[in-house]
Amino acid sequence: MISWMQKHNKYLVWTIWVATIAFIGAGFVGWGSYDLGSKAGNVAKVGDIEIKQSKLNMAYSSIYNQYNQMMQGKLDEKTAKEMGLIQQAFATLATQAKLLNFAKETGIIVSDKELADTLEKIPAFQKNGVFNKDIYLAYLKRQRLKAKTFEESLREEITINKTLALLNIDALPLEIESVSAAMNVADKLQYKVLTTNDIDTTIEEEKVKAYWESQKGNYMTPKTYTLSIVWTPSKDTTFTEEELKTFYETNSFNYTDAKGKQLTYEEAKEKASSDLKLKKTKKSAQKSYIAFKKGKLDSSETVTLTIGDKKLTNELWNEIQQKDIGEILKPKVVNDQYATIKIDSIKEPAVMSYEEAKTQVTKDYLVGAKKEALLALAESTLKNINESNATVSDFVTLENVDNLKPLNRQESLQFLQKLFTSNKEKGIISVLDKVVVYNIVEQKLLSVDENQTDAVKQTVNQMKKRTFESNLIEMLDKKYPTEVYMGGLIN
Repeated sequence: MISWMQKHNKYLVWTIWVATIAFIGAGFVGWGSYDLGSKAGNVAKVGDIEIKQSKLNMAYSSIYNQYNQMMQGKLDEKTAKEMGLIQQAFATLATQAKLLNFAKETGIIVSDKELADTLEKIPAFQKNGVFNKDIYLAYLKRQRLKAKTFEESLREEITINKTLALLNIDALPLEIESVSAAMNVADKLQYKVLTTNDIDTTIEEEKVKAYWESQKGNYMTPKTYTLSIVWTPSKDTTFTEEELKTFYETNSFNYTDAKGKQLTYEEAKEKASSDLKLKKTKKSAQKSYIAFKKGKLDSSETVTLTIGDKKLTNELWNEIQQKDIGEILKPKVVNDQYATIKIDSIKEPAVMSYEEAKTQVTKDYLVGAKKEALLALAESTLKNINESNATVSDFVTLENVDNLKPLNRQESLQFLQKLFTSNKEKGIISVLDKVVVYNIVEQKLLSVDENQTDAVKQTVNQMKKRTFESNLIEMLDKKYPTEVYMGGLIN
């Protein structure tokens, strides 16, 4: 899914909104030192609209958190770079800027009342169902955002939604009829499912070595840092019950459940206790930082870590990567203690030797070799499908996915979705780790179920909306050129 999103990101403005509302509730995530070459705080210009560094930071943080949730909290900065998240964030902002140029040119505006009404309806800023200004201002302070910046982004989001809403056109009777017919086609198939178990792949050392020679730039040692760390624990810090209650009441907006509902004092007590201990320990951590910087305090430990090691936080790694050897970072929270870090040395990535990379290279080579062999077997089977002991199915439709053994339900659905969007009578379709060789031996048109009408209409409306939006973006790509002020934002 990630590779598809990367490939088609410029058309995903209606699928992923990464600027304003999606950012609410997410912690800020930095994205490294890409700001060299920006002009007056701007990273690019699209048509007449400048894209600000702060807006890109906010967009990146939001999309980072979206992917991190999908990956169950396992996303790190290295993986984010490999996935091209900063490029995705920028591409989305550039697309949005093109739509804003178009909206401005065509006279689409958002009134102050529309902006205020939308702001007041955001659940994260409500208390007991009513907009709470204190919660809103506390959120802005926590995210280091100015109200003007946030509300400008919100106004742009509303403008884009109003612009895209103009493309919503109900399905015509002929369109509904055509799609209904397509959805009610049934095929009888002659098919054979192939897997890597059907092939014999022999690993030849010379071929593996040749593969490494052509790909060795992809096999690098990780960048490592040797760090001296002074730890300032907070676990033994004491406080009174009254102090904790006062702290909770002052910061209650920070304690919510997964649905955004504020936690009671008892529900939030454990987390609030940890936060209060950290707050009271901060001064001690700052004193340790000064003493360490003056050479009056030894480090707690010296470690050598690769970028993104879970011993430290993403925030710390982002800052470490922007510092030079010998620099000392101010205290940052890591779990329930503060870490003051000095960068002793940095070891840059280098190409692995064949022996160092052999295990991974062999694994990668085998994947490619099996894929090639499986495709060759599939092409051979397709040419001789009548002599291949292929299975003949009953008539199948998109709603009838349980009789294509040995495919399971998910695999059958994926295969049929590709089959019914193909115009080939016979061919090869990949399904996860399998390949299906097929030949349509008979086809018939089923009668249309009247109960399907609403679903078909909805499908047609979605197809038209996506088509109109894609065509609009293609037109705007040509109409509003993009000037990028800094490197690393486009592939």
